[in-house]
Amino acid sequence: MLEKIKKAKGRDEDIIRVVEKIKKTKVKELQGNEWKVKEYLVLKERKVYVPKDKELRAEVIQLHHDISAVGHGGQ
Repeated sequence: MLEKIKKAKGRDEDIIRVVEKIKKTKVKELQGNEWKVKEYLVLKERKVYVPKDKELRAEVIQLHHDISAVGHGGQ
């Protein structure tokens, strides 16, 4: 899943803009730790940012929804 997120980030204009700004200013985080790049992933508010890709976001939701410990099992 992380590989899919890494590949998709190049197609999300928000991520492209944030990463370019971070590189340009040579800082590790932007806007008071709201955005951060860590190990080729973009974090927003300390969580992995899933690029604006409908299929990828649906897959992430489905993976977390279908886990019995965190999902509701369709009930």
